[in-house]
Amino acid sequence: MEPIVEAIGLSKAFGEVQALDDLDLIAERGQVLAVLGPNGAGKTTFIRSVATLVRPSSGTLRVAGIDVLEHPAEVRRTIGLAGQYAAVEPAMTGRENLRMVARLFGHGRQAARAAADDVLEQLSLTDAADRLVRTYSGGMRRRLDLGASLVGSPRLLLLDEPTTGLDPRSRNELWQAIEALVAQGTDVLLTTQYLEEADQLADVIALIDHGRRVAFGTPDELKSLVGADVIDVRVRDDAHLHRAAEALGPEASVDAVAGRVSLPVREGPDELVDAVQALGRAGIAVDDIALRRPTLDDVFLTLTGHATDARDEEEVAS
Repeated sequence: MEPIVEAIGLSKAFGEVQALDDLDLIAERGQVLAVLGPNGAGKTTFIRSVATLVRPSSGTLRVAGIDVLEHPAEVRRTIGLAGQYAAVEPAMTGRENLRMVARLFGHGRQAARAAADDVLEQLSLTDAADRLVRTYSGGMRRRLDLGASLVGSPRLLLLDEPTTGLDPRSRNELWQAIEALVAQGTDVLLTTQYLEEADQLADVIALIDHGRRVAFGTPDELKSLVGADVIDVRVRDDAHLHRAAEALGPEASVDAVAGRVSLPVREGPDELVDAVQALGRAGIAVDDIALRRPTLDDVFLTLTGHATDARDEEEVAS
């Protein structure tokens, strides 16, 4: 079967800003693909291109084998999209919101009612279905917004930073809802800044930076790029971050936002002792130094020189 999403040499410029730069990315069926990167990396531009909301400058883009540029209307019948903020009507009930969206998808009255009821049950919102949405918590609104993208029975669900602005409890609730949808066979393309979210939900992850793919693989495969372990150093004076990195060697990376220096290592305990001694010889005061397992942030920091939560220039398209 053809991939659910296939991008080849995809580029998009907004004036002088190159949002996507010859991007190659494939999402196979039956997998959750997370596109991970900082603001400005091209995540939103990519997902808006898949959703036919942005027309790429060049390259090829297909959804379920359908060319996005040549047949956008057919693609729209294939996808569901949930953006960064809940787009539901607070003066209507949850059930009314979903029925309205189902009618917009072309369902008849009876079919719209059935679709709304099914989605409410899928997302554990049946008990709140007849309450006004203005009384919903943030997490419930996001689940309802997710439901609105499902009433048309899409083959592909696009989630653009779906947990933006949610508290940890609401975020976990939405994760559970997404995991349940995936278990029922829904294909998902997810963009996120949250490392834990990508680790929790994704079968495969694409790391992108400045519109280009810098790595692709399962979470464990990407973490293996860093090394067996990571030494984390927090210096007493942030002005000494780069000096600390120099003392630790050429593989050390500086995360100025988090105020830390990271060093991938393979001989963990022995290299931790060496790191303490090197920092001591350089006269750098340390508040904390620890040995831990690598994270996706370490992968991104190693490959790009900055962390995934770095606040780069905002995407023009977002």
